[in-house]
Amino acid sequence: MIRLSIKGGRLVVEATEGGLAPRQESQLAFWGLSIDTGTGRFVSEPDVDVALTNRVVEYLSRNGLTVELVGGLAAVVAESASAREALEEARRAANRYMAGQEEPEGADDFLAFLERYVPRRLKQHQCKAALHLVAARNAANFSVPGSGKTSVVLSVFEWLRRRGVIDALFVVGPPSCFGPWRSEYESTLGYKPKCELLAGGDIESRRGKYLVNRDSVQDLYLTTFQTLQRDVKPVQTMFQRQGIRFFLVIDEAHYIKRVDGVWASAALSIAKLAERRCILTGTPFPRSLSDAFNLFDVLWPLAPPISHSDRNRLEVLIDGGQADAAAGILRGTIGPLFYRVRKDDLGLAPQQFHSPTLVQMKEHERFVYDSIVGRIRAASQVEYFRDLDTVLRMRRGRMMRLRQCLSYPAMLSSAVEDYDEDLVGTELSLAEIVQNYDSLETPAKLDALVDRVAVLCADGKKVVVWSNFVRTLKRIESTFDEMGIGANLIYGATPVESSGVEDAITREALIQEFLDAGSGVQVLIANPAACAESISLHKGCSHAIYYDLSYNCAQYLQSLDRIHRVGGSENRTAHYEFLLCEETIDEDILGNVRQKAERMSRVVDEEYPIYGLDMFSFDEEVEAYERLFLQ
Repeated sequence: MIRLSIKGGRLVVEATEGGLAPRQESQLAFWGLSIDTGTGRFVSEPDVDVALTNRVVEYLSRNGLTVELVGGLAAVVAESASAREALEEARRAANRYMAGQEEPEGADDFLAFLERYVPRRLKQHQCKAALHLVAARNAANFSVPGSGKTSVVLSVFEWLRRRGVIDALFVVGPPSCFGPWRSEYESTLGYKPKCELLAGGDIESRRGKYLVNRDSVQDLYLTTFQTLQRDVKPVQTMFQRQGIRFFLVIDEAHYIKRVDGVWASAALSIAKLAERRCILTGTPFPRSLSDAFNLFDVLWPLAPPISHSDRNRLEVLIDGGQADAAAGILRGTIGPLFYRVRKDDLGLAPQQFHSPTLVQMKEHERFVYDSIVGRIRAASQVEYFRDLDTVLRMRRGRMMRLRQCLSYPAMLSSAVEDYDEDLVGTELSLAEIVQNYDSLETPAKLDALVDRVAVLCADGKKVVVWSNFVRTLKRIESTFDEMGIGANLIYGATPVESSGVEDAITREALIQEFLDAGSGVQVLIANPAACAESISLHKGCSHAIYYDLSYNCAQYLQSLDRIHRVGGSENRTAHYEFLLCEETIDEDILGNVRQKAERMSRVVDEEYPIYGLDMFSFDEEVEAYERLFLQ
């Protein structure tokens, strides 16, 4: 007989009669259990999961051994078996619905509820996504940004709550999603939610907010991945409050894709305590198939949809280039559990990408740019004497310097993090130009931007201006201020609602002021790193001007969708304009991100986008450097 128990969070396997065969001991060791030489017991690592326990039980039983479960382990295994039955039923129901064979249970009631109680009329693709969530119970929505995923979840949540299934909505995501969740809640359901922000501020006072009961529970809770990681124990306690059932939503779920990540571990630890679960992301598989594992484990934590054996088979198939066979496994395991709306399904007006505006650089900025290019070429000839890490760091830094030249040459006088190479040097003419640039000339791009924005504003248009550098953003803001053009600035230091900064205007407030037709704010100046995700500008703005670009394709794609989304872009064309300095790397950057955006779009539209790690570069700056200076 083999006795299994849990002690100190570890699975303990003990042979009470006879013993284990060598092959059985090898299998346990393969699964990470180590033998205690003093007792002869096999012991797992701490925080054992149910999946490992099930594997051990099933394996030993298949080998003809009698397995005894002690110390409450029988209840855990029984709960897992029940969860697996629920998962299989969810797969069957979702498959029947997606195949057009049968509407999910409660579909008529849900559609009647939408008609009667939800002021926002969901579009056809949103209704289909909502019914899929009803069928699958715990599901993912991988629809493209701007498709209305938030409204889908809110509609299902409200329906479940009115049926007595759910009490509150608990959303984990980046701080930028807080404003949209609160505004979309009111727009979709017709009333302001009782909302609690569980991020920022004093830690002790925040933790007091987790002590909820039936009378004090709020409609909507919002927290960040960072805060969840720090407060995971209080959140677990909150989810275990008697009589309170939470609908857990992981927004922008690509943040928890790393299998060994601390954010993923925190999300998994609370998922098993939620009554219902949903994950949302527009980029489900950015680099490898293993990115899917955490996402679906969050949905079904007691019955992982992709089993341990399936994961091993998938890795072998993908490494062997057998993508079709891998897709076949996914079709049966996770295929029924996610819904995807593609960009072409949204019925939006087309996006218009205007021909780039080529700007002729002025005398001093051209001199600075050409000098830096020359010094980079010379440095490239001798860098092979250095170690690889130093070489890569230098290449990234040099590309950053070139991009600074094209954005605002005065930035060359400031330091770049993790890069200390002096490309300006002590040559009097170059050093003086950089140090005194503002007194010598205005960047040619800035002149072109001012002219274009003035025309658009005179025509009553609102404009978002994108730049990747804080000093450039501030320079643009001061220029518009001098001209009397109302402009709001958002970058990394601009506080969000969760920051706890007193007497400071938040990003949410700045965006709302920009979108307000009567505010007098005509321009939003922002950088993609701070404003390209979870932000909607499409209801008041359909013009974007890119003052400068980086090689980051993901941020570029996110920024495009800020003004091209459901609920405003159906009958209004989104316009994109680009300012490029002639005969510089500006043209290479734009061509590169457009090429990668097209490739990414094709891949994401596939049913199961399986591809190798080299599909998209890990280090775009180094890739560009080698293409431009070493070939």
